[in-house]
Amino acid sequence: MLAHRGRSQIPLAVEQEPFLAVRSLPFGLPNGYVIQPHSHDWHQLLYASAGAMTVHAGQASWMIPSERCVWIPAGCLHSIRTWGSVEMRTLYFEPTRLAVSPKQDCQVLSVSPLLRELILRTVEMGALDSRQTPHQLLFGVLLEEIRMAPLLPLSLAMPSDERAANVAKYLIDDPTVEETIEQLGKRFGASSRTLERRFQTETGLSFGLWRQKSRMLNSLRSLSSEGSVTTAALDCGYSSVSAYIAAFKKTFGCTPSRFR
Repeated sequence: MLAHRGRSQIPLAVEQEPFLAVRSLPFGLPNGYVIQPHSHDWHQLLYASAGAMTVHAGQASWMIPSERCVWIPAGCLHSIRTWGSVEMRTLYFEPTRLAVSPKQDCQVLSVSPLLRELILRTVEMGALDSRQTPHQLLFGVLLEEIRMAPLLPLSLAMPSDERAANVAKYLIDDPTVEETIEQLGKRFGASSRTLERRFQTETGLSFGLWRQKSRMLNSLRSLSSEGSVTTAALDCGYSSVSAYIAAFKKTFGCTPSRFR
């Protein structure tokens, strides 16, 4: 069992359980740790205070760099893979206490200084009890900050075709792979034409654009761990830093330095 490395929480009394609006869970995970597909009865806000994570759900994956968070709706089957030493701060929201979910689907959110402090404060408290006025006030501000948090374009659609999906997973696991689409087709038993068609139809991106975005998302791991732009470029398979910066700006609308 992994030891929790967050601040110790206030123990919850049994009589509090039916009245909780938010639960919290702080813990650390090592590099390369995989949490197998699972779901929760409560909505989840997963915040990475250090390290980076990839969350897979349905036909998409999301990269969550440090100091960002992802909203995962209740009942959504998802898995998690860590990059670097990750410190997670998770909040769980009881669905029946929300008139409307702040976010309807899995979304990566920008974390403002206020939202960060609200998350850390809730974790420190252990949970929010709906019967206590200070907890109610904190709950209201927390929900409003989540609703207003800007969405980040850090999702990557995954093809559903088994051969194309295997190619996608192969490239995500190692973005430095230089094999052409023809070579990848031979490796996974599909023609290059079939792969091009599957990626375009099932992800909305040509294979080339999908591969570029996958590399850009992978590079966020280096950027989030205080790596240099040069290191990020090399880690995602670019030998030219200027070409990497141009591709990053085309994908995210800003330079790597600005994003970080």
